[in-house]
Amino acid sequence: MKQKTFLQAAGVIFSLIAVLHLLRLIFQWPAEIAGWTVPMWFSVVALLFGGYLGITAFRMK
Repeated sequence: MKQKTFLQAAGVIFSLIAVLHLLRLIFQWPAEIAGWTVPMWFSVVALLFGGYLGITAFRMK
């Protein structure tokens, strides 16, 4: 796989993750993993981290 293709794919995936966490925050969707309720602050961190990685991947191509 070429580097440009990899960066585009990574940018799309990380941006999608960021958007889904943003939607979770907006609509207050509950999330549970193996009986553990995921706190909303986790989505804030994931939104910032995923958004940063997505933007960085798109800028690098």
